[in-house]
Amino acid sequence: MKNCGDGVIRAYPLFQEEGGGANPTSPLQLTFEKIPMRQAQELNRKWHSMLPRTDLGNLLCGNMSVAYGAYFDGGYYAVAIWTQPIVRQMCDGATLELRRLAICHEAPKNTASRMLAVMAKLLYRERPNIKKLISYLAVDVHEGTIYRASGWKPVGKICAARPQRFSNVNSKTRATGPLQTTSRKQRWEKTLRP
Repeated sequence: MKNCGDGVIRAYPLFQEEGGGANPTSPLQLTFEKIPMRQAQELNRKWHSMLPRTDLGNLLCGNMSVAYGAYFDGGYYAVAIWTQPIVRQMCDGATLELRRLAICHEAPKNTASRMLAVMAKLLYRERPNIKKLISYLAVDVHEGTIYRASGWKPVGKICAARPQRFSNVNSKTRATGPLQTTSRKQRWEKTLRP
């Protein structure tokens, strides 16, 4: 039996069969597909180690949003959420920001870097207006290995975390400020088109 966060518990044979068995053994076995934003939020909530909470209105703002799931044999193993950039000066209609990338603990090694590489190809093909991809790395907890493996580059200086402006945080507060990471951040970029 396995429940990898999509709400369905599946039974699998005791012994591994041809093709790798119940769980993928390589990220090459995963297929990548667009998924609804609400489903992406739910998968992110279950798997993201630091930022499980998202705000649907924030994710859908700007009409550029798209979410992808990494799928294998009836279940999802990773999720990614893309939106227009958070920084207003970067909202040029040609830049997409990776807001969340969350991986199930049962996903094969290198799933994250494979997913980044495949999504860049999908976005290049499906969105001819997109020239650049960006993401922000929490440098106090991550090193950028998955970005480097997928051809991304660090840009600019490492910035301090946003100040904590809210003193009374409850479940109805938007997913900003103290509900986000307190880590310093580094922007990473991947150019799709000159």
